[in-house]
Order: sequence, then C-alpha cells, then structure tokens
Amino acid sequence: MDITKLVTETRNEQTMNLDELNYAEVARIMNEADMTVPKSVQKELSQINDAVSKIIESFNSGGRLIYMGAGTSGRLGVLDAAECVPTFGTDPSMVQGLIAGGMKAMTVAVEGAEDSNELGKLDLENICLTKLDTVVGIAASGRTPYVIGGLDYAKHLGANTISLACNKESIIGQHADTVIEIEVGPEILTGSTRLKSGTAQKLVLNMLSTISMIGVGKIYKNLMVDVKPTNEKLVERSKHIIMDATGVGYEQAKLTFELAEHDVKLAIVMILTDNDLNQAKEKLKRAHGFVREAIK
Repeated sequence: MDITKLVTETRNEQTMNLDELNYAEVARIMNEADMTVPKSVQKELSQINDAVSKIIESFNSGGRLIYMGAGTSGRLGVLDAAECVPTFGTDPSMVQGLIAGGMKAMTVAVEGAEDSNELGKLDLENICLTKLDTVVGIAASGRTPYVIGGLDYAKHLGANTISLACNKESIIGQHADTVIEIEVGPEILTGSTRLKSGTAQKLVLNMLSTISMIGVGKIYKNLMVDVKPTNEKLVERSKHIIMDATGVGYEQAKLTFELAEHDVKLAIVMILTDNDLNQAKEKLKRAHGFVREAIK
C-alpha cells in the first residue's frame, strides 16, 4: 500500500521545525491553516448540494441517512447523527452513525477494524439497510476498506451513496454516486487528519444534516422548531423560540407550550392560527410538518 501520494500524508513545508517553535507561534500557524478550510469546502458546494438532494429524497421516502467511517471520520459521523435527535427532534433511527469497530471505537482504537470490507457490509446489514436509505462514506484518506465495503453493499441494494474524502481522485469516490473531495493540503502535524481534514469533514456534515432537515420541515424561519426540550436550558429555549416565532410574551408562550404538550412546533401553529391542539396537529399533518405551510 503506497500512501505517500496522498496529500493528507505529505509533510507541511512550513512546519518542519514544529517541535522547536514556541507555543504562541504554533497556535498562530494552526489558526492560519484552519482559516483555509472553508475555502476548500466552498469548491465542493455543487457536490454538497447534490448530496443534500439525495438525503432529502431518502427522508421523504421513509428512508434514513447513514454515516460510516473509521477513526476520526467515524467519530464525526456518530457525533453529527447524535446531535440530530435533540436539535431536530428526529427519531434516533433517522440519522445514524456507524464506526468501524463499533461504539467502543469512539474512545479506543479497534485494531484492524477499518481494514475490513466485510465489516462495512455487515454493519449495514445489521441495521437492515434498504434501497430507500442514503449512505455517506467518510474517509480522510479516501481509501478506507471499511467504507468501501459499506458503499459497495449500499449500491448493490440500490441505496443512494455519497463519499466524503480529503484527497482528490479518492478510491471511495469510485464507489459512490456523489463524490465530495475536500483537499485541505498537508496537516501541520504530518498525517494527523483530525486537524484540517477533520474540520473540513465536520463542516460538510453540518451542511448535509442541517440543510436536509430544512428540506423536510424541521425549521421555521431560522428557528429549530422541532427541538426536544430534554433539559432545563432547552425548555427555556423552547419558550423563547415560540416568542420569536409568534411575537407573544413569555407567559403566553409558556402557557401554550404546556397546552401543546411541550411541542414547540404545535405551540407556534396554535398561536399563529388561533387553533386548539388537535386542529394544529391536523394542519401540520396536512402541511407535512412545514410550519409555514400550516399557518397559511
């Protein structure tokens, strides 16, 4: 296996004496390097848009979004999937993250797990992947066998496949329908793809999940109206979302929030249409969950 041709594995000419620099200088260099990442992501916006369209297509068909990767890439996918539940009120099955070696690999590297094509296929079989789903294979190197095995299995079933790599002409890109390749250049610490590469992947995953959720009605204006109020902070945020969306005061927002059974979206529709809970539920159902359509 020759990894020397991968940009993610090449040495950064500006940091050959990294161990001799003072901490302030290292911080400056890292900060300057990180500032280049969004520009690299910008070059792939067309591909990201195509990926979002496929994910929304899956959601509208009753399918799921499945991230899969190894190491940092896998952890970032699991993180993005986990955050969809409280932010957008999704069922945990709607967006899932798979990491080579299982959930214990979130904190401890599992030797050899990423080198198995079969394990990628098996993990997708275990969650009963169907052709309605979209699989996003994530690998900074662009060549992880675990991801390749998963993408091949997904394509075999007819599911949408998307690859996300940090090297151009990636191998995983040859196994996906939509190819996103964010080339951020050599890391300041050679081969440490949790740095710029990880940042690039996180930015793209933020886009894929957030824009897809907008596309299925999880947002009204720029408010997260499907937030799950699972703690005191989120309960208070929910009331303020209702206030921002409707213009009512705190006490009315609080009262309607209770009447809506702690459902922010329902509370907003109740206030803006002057309907009771059941009427608001029916309006939202007919509007397929889009507040803006429900209040027309």
